This record gives sequence, C-alpha cells and structure tokens, in this order.
Amino acid sequence: RIEGKNKKIKVKEMSVIEIGRILQASTTEFIVGCRIDQLTAPGFGDLVRAPIEKDFAVYGLIYDIRIEEDGLVRQMATINPIEAAIIADNQVNRIVPIEMRVIVVGYKYKGQIKHQLPSRPALSLDSINLCSNEELIEFTTVGEFDYFRHLLRNNVLQGKDAPVGELISTHLKKAQDAHDEIGWYEKASKVIISMLRDDYISLMIILEALSNAFPNEENEHE
Repeated sequence: RIEGKNKKIKVKEMSVIEIGRILQASTTEFIVGCRIDQLTAPGFGDLVRAPIEKDFAVYGLIYDIRIEEDGLVRQMATINPIEAAIIADNQVNRIVPIEMRVIVVGYKYKGQIKHQLPSRPALSLDSINLCSNEELIEFTTVGEFDYFRHLLRNNVLQGKDAPVGELISTHLKKAQDAHDEIGWYEKASKVIISMLRDDYISLMIILEALSNAFPNEENEHE
C-alpha cells in the first residue's frame, strides 16, 4: 500500500522463491545457475534479489536466459525419433546447464532501497530469490525511476546480447500490472523519453517496444 507523499510501502511477509545460485558476479551484473524445475518461476524482465547479508541485498533484472548445450544433448539430437521418456528424463532428471544473466539495478541496505550500484557484488553460490509483486512495487516506487539509467547506459544491453527495448517494455508491463495504478506507466515513460532526449535512435527503438507492450497507450513525445 502506498501512503502519503513519501509513498511508503508496506510489504507483507511473503514466501521466498529461490530460483538459483550465483555462478559469477560483479557490481554491475551477475550470472545465476538454476535447475530446470526452478526455471518455471523466473522470466525475462523479472526483478530478482540476492540477499547477501542480513541487512544487505542486491536487486537486478533478468535480461537473458540460456540453456547451454552439452555433449550428450548434441548426440541425442541426432537420434530420430527420440522417445518421449528420454526427452523427459533429460529435461527433468539430468542437471541441465541453465544460466540467467542479470543486470544490477540497485540494492537495499538496512531497509532502505537505493537505485545505485552496490559497494560489492554477490558471492559465488549466494541464493537468488524472485521478487514478489509487493517487492516490485517497493523497488519501483523509490525515487524518480533512477534505476533506468543502469538499463539505458549499460554497454552489454546496448549490444546484441540483450534487446534493451524489449527488456524495458517487459519490465514496465510487469511493474504496471503489479502497481495497478493509473498514471504509473505514463510517469515511467516520460522519464525514459527525458533520459534519451539526445539519443533519437535508441528512443525510437524503446518507444516501438513500449507500443507493442502497451497497445492501448498513446506514447506522445516531441
């Protein structure tokens, strides 16, 4: 619930959904390894949290999910036909190498969320949790969408590895659904337009992605 001008958020105690563990990390992004049965919870554009210490956690957005090949899968792919039981065993029982790549967008220290990069990264094998709608609302209500700059100015996201327009539009759609608040998306899109006022090409790419995610919204800009 949002109260008053400061928009304080009351976050309910929610059951923790662990989606994997850290394989590699820096202060700007981290890679998460997970089992195939954990892959049903997270998705592209989801907000996740790495609880590093009792009073310190790092937040990030999933920008890529990869199922890496291994030698056995390559061999089985040449078999025709492949029995359904073999496919099920490979997808469920074997340890399939699944990686999620996450861009860091902020952190929480002693109950206060900051849309800044953390002072230190998560550690190998730290658990990663999927944020609830309440946590998503809490994170996206703090400040004036300052975390957008981590998405708009990240070199990895600007390259071929992650479509920044799709990431932002997917994230905003999920956040808007969580907020269920008239005007939230409009405020967010205006901030994006302002941040990209000197980068027309990137702005057009993102506005096109937003128009597909929000077909009933009118994106007006000069």
